[in-house]
Amino acid sequence: MRRTPFTAGWSTRRHANSFAEIVGAAAPWQDVTLPHDATLGQPRDAAHGAASGYFPGGVHEYRKLFDVPAEAAGQRWLLEFEAVYRSAMVYVNGALAGHWATGYTGFAVALDDHLRYGEQNEVRVVCRSSADSRWYAGAGITRPVHLVVGPLLHVARDGVRVTTVDADRDLAVVEVVTTVENDRPRMATVEAVTELRGPDGDVVARDRAPVSVRPGQPAVVRQRLVVPDPAMWGPDSPSLYTATVTLHEGNGPVDDETVTVGIRTLSVDPVRGLRVNGEPVLLRGACIHSDNGVLGAATVDRADERRIELLQAAGFNAVRSSHNPISRAALEACDRLGVLVMDELTDMWTESKSDFDAALDFPEWWQRDVAAMVAKDVNHPSVVLYSIGNEIPEVGTPHGALWSRRLAEEVRRLDPTRLVTNGVNGALAVIGEATADLAAAEGGINTMLSNMGGFMRELSGSELVGRRTAESFAVLDVAGMNYMDARYETDRATFPNRVVVGSETFAAEIDRLWRLVQDNPHVIGDFTWTGWDYLGEAGIGRTSDVEDPDARGLAGPYPWLLAWCGDIDVTGHRRPASYYREIVFGRRSDPYLAVVRPERSGRETTAPPWAWTDSVGSWSFAGAAGTPLTVEVYSDAEEVELLLDGRSLGTAKAGEAQRFRAQFEVPYAPGELTAVGRSGGAETGRCSLRSASGPVQLTAVADRGVIRADAADLAYVDLALTDAEGTVFLGRDREVTVSVDGPGALAGFGSAAPATEESYLDAVHTTFDGRALAVVRPAGPGVITLTAVADGCAPVTVSVEAR
Repeated sequence: MRRTPFTAGWSTRRHANSFAEIVGAAAPWQDVTLPHDATLGQPRDAAHGAASGYFPGGVHEYRKLFDVPAEAAGQRWLLEFEAVYRSAMVYVNGALAGHWATGYTGFAVALDDHLRYGEQNEVRVVCRSSADSRWYAGAGITRPVHLVVGPLLHVARDGVRVTTVDADRDLAVVEVVTTVENDRPRMATVEAVTELRGPDGDVVARDRAPVSVRPGQPAVVRQRLVVPDPAMWGPDSPSLYTATVTLHEGNGPVDDETVTVGIRTLSVDPVRGLRVNGEPVLLRGACIHSDNGVLGAATVDRADERRIELLQAAGFNAVRSSHNPISRAALEACDRLGVLVMDELTDMWTESKSDFDAALDFPEWWQRDVAAMVAKDVNHPSVVLYSIGNEIPEVGTPHGALWSRRLAEEVRRLDPTRLVTNGVNGALAVIGEATADLAAAEGGINTMLSNMGGFMRELSGSELVGRRTAESFAVLDVAGMNYMDARYETDRATFPNRVVVGSETFAAEIDRLWRLVQDNPHVIGDFTWTGWDYLGEAGIGRTSDVEDPDARGLAGPYPWLLAWCGDIDVTGHRRPASYYREIVFGRRSDPYLAVVRPERSGRETTAPPWAWTDSVGSWSFAGAAGTPLTVEVYSDAEEVELLLDGRSLGTAKAGEAQRFRAQFEVPYAPGELTAVGRSGGAETGRCSLRSASGPVQLTAVADRGVIRADAADLAYVDLALTDAEGTVFLGRDREVTVSVDGPGALAGFGSAAPATEESYLDAVHTTFDGRALAVVRPAGPGVITLTAVADGCAPVTVSVEAR
């Protein structure tokens, strides 16, 4: 079967029913290229709630016309959607051809019965979103679409799966399982020829086997191949093979399919922890949502690839797709880079967390969603864990345990080669019982809300949680614990055969959490909330002044847009927490300087447990001369010395005993601020921040000079307000206007500002902390030029070549 992109030539609008069409009330169609997020262009309003970033729901439709040749009547035609958010209805030439309820798993629609051969055809997709997510989910055809065409006798869609049966450094045995489908009127016999090619492209193993296939009864071909001297796939050496299965009939090929795979082994136990190819691996994990910042929920391949690249560069070796199956593009990037994946099924089972969420469909659709996730993942060596859910309230009940077992066993039936986990929140699992007790206690609910992190930790370590979650944990290979680190050490004695992963944790606690991972072999890693900032759950990581009337609530008021809790912001810029984590992981020897914003000077603040300090990696604050500033120095050295223009401002202890932090109070004065780390009297590293000076310049830098000339690629252009030496100004933000010339278009433009009323779809946006990001999408080959202008700055241009 041939899979080709089916993303160009679409148009979209707010859905119009037949009566609206009759009276002329339908909205006009707008041309778009898929993937596309229909929500991002809708007006925000305080009435729509913080969960969605104050964006509304809605019903949207997409339309595309396409030609079908007359000879296509002798072929199979499918339309494959990687995901549509949500409740997709697919119509072909006016008739319903397919339906898919959930918004993050892939599905295919058979077109054959609806096509007009030798004519132009229409496909139309209608989808809905409305109070159905706890974060920004967007709406529309948010992931790629493919046209799949092949002969009547063919390899099934996702019909080749390759698994490692056994492997060591000398020899590997892999099994290739191929499903063959026959839509002809009679039985046929073909020969399945399988070739496995190594990382260098040479054939390393080959097999052939005859297979007879009756009409409408798929046949399965199993072939075992022996690979000498295998190049094993692992985090430090992500070697990839390709397997090609060709069906031969008579003197020629009928159909073929090629998949990319890796040879690796996987094991886990409470004594030796997680091992890949026999080597121990600790998971330095990042939870990530599926939106792509200024692109909204549109999952353009390059956006997901870039995110994985930047997360790995920041020290992460694993990602958790919170809380829905990850995209194919992200998996391909993880395969190539050696990043391990925990792929997660859903945020809810049978109990809703939002008014109209997927719990309404779960009892009927769960098996199809599990099958779709596994079919997508099965050939990706990066996937090591399947998570069957996130913070499911039911897991503390007997019926919830039944669902846990049902889901875990279905995953194992479809793919017994990987580990099964579940992101369990112990506090949520007993919240009804605990809240009743808490309401009668001193301080009650208000006390709990003032220290939510401490409350969850204390409750999760209780005997009540241990007892109520025991069965749900027992069905798993790895016990995923969300904010349950109080159980890590006690469970070693209480449940000696239990393997644990910190499936979701507070970023500010990583020093203590990582020590628990290092000291307890049954704890295989930590996944912070979050590795990358995201839209929606607006303001859960914000810092507020205590006197702020909105300070006590978990959500930020309108116009808050972002969660504001990622190690990396939505533009891809690393925040101070990211460098701190890198030091804790033992992957950075230089200290890092972070300065609490001048506007916080002398003020009492409060923050939810997902927040970091309100600090920036800068010593350039306009109008702050003389203001006392808190300077944070992150370092694994025994002590750090702080200097301003070479003059010592004092020395403080650092290292793990001091939580890898030292703190100084310094009146702001422009200059060069330097932190020097020392252990045993010897310098171990240093870090400097320099104040920007002189006139403000606008700069533009593209992430790559050459990109692919197709809509799956993107050029990311970082814009900054700097001095002549490249130091970024803070406190001098201004509007920037961009324009694009050549075969490309502006796909998104914005900043990391957590609260804003500006749109990512406009060509004008205000910088935040002196930075903004423009994303350009190619429309064909040629040179694409982006021009940016800002008041008081000379215009700048940057060009990339699409080819």
